[in-house]
Amino acid sequence: MDTERLPRYRVLTGPDDAAFCHRVSAALDLGYAVHGGPALTAVDGRAHVAQALLWAGEGPPPVAPQG
Repeated sequence: MDTERLPRYRVLTGPDDAAFCHRVSAALDLGYAVHGGPALTAVDGRAHVAQALLWAGEGPPPVAPQG
């Protein structure tokens, strides 16, 4: 197993805001595909969302960015 590579299955979580949408969009641009619908909950009165992603690109997932 190559621990420097991004996993084939990922769950992104965070506040339901533009930054979260950009993170999901970036994963889609890399070659991931959404897996099921998002989950939504409230934390301290703010909406938080989770989205599962599966690697759908050719070959193995990319190496995780450093930093």
